[in-house]
Amino acid sequence: MVDKNLSTGKVTRIRGSVVDIFFQNDLPAINTLLLTGKDNEIKIEVYTQLDGNHLRGVSLNPTQGLSRGMAVTSTGKQLSVPVGKSIMGRMFDVFGNPIDHQESPKDVTWKSIHQSPPPLSQRSTKSEVFITGIKAIDVLIPLERGGKAGLFGGAGVGKTVLLTEIIHNMVGHDKGVSMFCGIGERCREGNELYNTMKDADLLKDMVMLFGQMNEPPGARFRVGHAALTMAEYFRDEEHRDVLLLIDNIFRFIQAGMEVSGLMGQMPSRLGYQPTMGTELSELEERIAYTNSGAITSIQAVYVPADDLTDPAAVHTFSHLSASIALSRKKASEGLYPSIDFLQSNSKMTTPEIIGERHYKLAQQIRQTLAQYEELKDIISMLGMEQLSVKDRNTVTQARKLERFLTQPFFATEQFSGIKGKQVSLDDALDGCERILTDEFKDVPESAFYMIGSIDDIKQTEKKDDGKNEKSKADDGTDPTSKTENKVVAKTL
Repeated sequence: MVDKNLSTGKVTRIRGSVVDIFFQNDLPAINTLLLTGKDNEIKIEVYTQLDGNHLRGVSLNPTQGLSRGMAVTSTGKQLSVPVGKSIMGRMFDVFGNPIDHQESPKDVTWKSIHQSPPPLSQRSTKSEVFITGIKAIDVLIPLERGGKAGLFGGAGVGKTVLLTEIIHNMVGHDKGVSMFCGIGERCREGNELYNTMKDADLLKDMVMLFGQMNEPPGARFRVGHAALTMAEYFRDEEHRDVLLLIDNIFRFIQAGMEVSGLMGQMPSRLGYQPTMGTELSELEERIAYTNSGAITSIQAVYVPADDLTDPAAVHTFSHLSASIALSRKKASEGLYPSIDFLQSNSKMTTPEIIGERHYKLAQQIRQTLAQYEELKDIISMLGMEQLSVKDRNTVTQARKLERFLTQPFFATEQFSGIKGKQVSLDDALDGCERILTDEFKDVPESAFYMIGSIDDIKQTEKKDDGKNEKSKADDGTDPTSKTENKVVAKTL
């Protein structure tokens, strides 16, 4: 009798990363890992069975050197990654091989990347807020412990910087583990993140997994599942909370689109794969808060052409408990983090979860910012002088709030020269409350830019050279002008 684990076939057709294989008998099951090539260096995952003897697989490596007639061996197993305590502080690829120039970790168990989501009976029904130390997020868009948050934005608006800052603030807290999964992003960013975490002595609580943009679509398509398998180990076996950061979930969808196209499936709207919703759900539903621990996920979502109605963005929206929209306009004005507060939302902003005081304050801030947005057109046409005293006060409050909700990041210290700050929720709420009660009516709005808690203003005022600049732009736009930046740089 033929051993199923060693059943062999031969390559009949190669089309890019897609390989058709013939098996005389014992056709391998879907998701089985196959080995081929001269030294079995090419790994293929079974994607579909064409008939009783033929299957179609996706190569997870480049297929150079592969030719028709080559022998293919079935491993009888699915693609697996190492799990265990010794993977901490390490960097892996989709196959579980270390890519940090160190030896392979010892005392590990290899586990399949294809796991089922936890059943509803094991899921926790508690709603808890996940504090990040970033004022703008904690006050207006609180994240959920065990939930999924998305950072939506086009290229260059600060998604990766915000993710890096959250890692910096969260690693080492509450005995948690940080898991960074890079899907289809730049190798340079992974290298920088590794060295930054190493220098800050934070690597011991992190695991990194990368499927870079120079790798075949099959590898990029599976690296998210591999990261979740590692995260599930820490949650289920060690009962630790995991912070899972995915950069970038759009590249996962894009890799699925490439695989689907190579498979010859008919594309749906805008060229996306017809199975996009199912594929995304298989990944997202594994991120859950169970009785043994929580996987909290923060995902960067690239938005093609800044269009939030793109199918990739729409499908991702439906899985999230918080959506943070990053604005190119805010970024161009120097207001970092460049969050568009009126486009962003969180399911946690209810009085029952965050408390009556926090809820009312968040609503008041949103209302003030929304009124300012409406008044911008009037200001640009007629100037500030034509506004009523009440409206003028609203504009002043809104501009001070916008600047107070900026924050110097640890991740950007080397570029900005401003020391990074982490702000507690109480300090952030206190600052917003005092601005809205006009306590700082005579303080110039430039003093609120890039500070931590509201108490930093007193230090800023002492250092201020007394030159109160006219920072309210007559056109009603919201620029943090070059002169204002210089003053802020001096005062800080």
